[in-house]
Amino acid sequence: MRALICRTHGPPQTLALAEVPQPVAQPDEVLIAVKACGVNFPDTLIIQNKYQFKPALPFSPGGEAVGTAIAVGEAVKHVKAGDRVAGLCGWGGFAEYAAVKSTRVFVLPANTNPVSAAATFYNFATAYHALKDRAQLKPGEKLLVLGAAGGAGLAAVELGKLMGATVIAAASSSEKLELCKHKGADYAVNYSTHDLKESVKEITHGAGADVVFDPVGGTLAEGALRSIAWRGRYLVVGFASGSIPSFAANVPLLKGASITGVSWSGFAEREPERNVANMQQLIQWHAEGKISQQIFKVYSLTEAPQALQDLADRKVMGKAVVQIE
Repeated sequence: MRALICRTHGPPQTLALAEVPQPVAQPDEVLIAVKACGVNFPDTLIIQNKYQFKPALPFSPGGEAVGTAIAVGEAVKHVKAGDRVAGLCGWGGFAEYAAVKSTRVFVLPANTNPVSAAATFYNFATAYHALKDRAQLKPGEKLLVLGAAGGAGLAAVELGKLMGATVIAAASSSEKLELCKHKGADYAVNYSTHDLKESVKEITHGAGADVVFDPVGGTLAEGALRSIAWRGRYLVVGFASGSIPSFAANVPLLKGASITGVSWSGFAEREPERNVANMQQLIQWHAEGKISQQIFKVYSLTEAPQALQDLADRKVMGKAVVQIE
């Protein structure tokens, strides 16, 4: 089978398309004929050995594979051959076939568009776990989303509106903010031209944001934390800026606020039943057209290194997808 292979850690240009043996489904795995695979920020880190999960070389990146189950292990009960499935595998998805642990495989409606699905579930699973389980977001609360035009950010914008929140989207350009408004954001803040803290203060009439969704980190974090409301919840989702922030501990003390870590992969591993319930809700909303990720561009498997580079260069608004022919 063809697969994009990482043989040595480095930038996307070091990846190479190769013929490799087709994997075989182990007893607790599902073998997927991959039709499309989402491109996510962790993909850019894992190939550089900068991510918390470190697969042995050589490996194929790509953690959001959608396709058809062609074989299932003997211990697998919820999937059968022929099912349209999403495999949130962590790596291995930029390939014609991927063997995925069954707890990370979810059955989709038979008519699901693979490209749309591959653009959706990884980011929405993270954002839904963050907003529902970690922040317990309530209708009427004010949600500030940093990096709001990225994959995780747009998912948080759309889910925040669906869950009844007032959404403040923060991004670095007017073009990105227009996309956020299209996805339902009530307010938009360009943090490259306006002070984030003061903008949020003005929008909320001094009350602050009840929940901050932060997949960016870096220099934005301090202003976002200082804009938080009484008993606010600051969600640490990721560090797309490349810089891990340090927080002033007096701010959550004075505001009775909490800084809350979000690890969707840890949640999926340690609380599989709750994760399955979340995924079933997302799959239903996707089928009903209530959630859908913005697709920036569809790349071929040959073009997958460029997709990763475009993401690393912050050119991607919404989601890049690799389509497997």
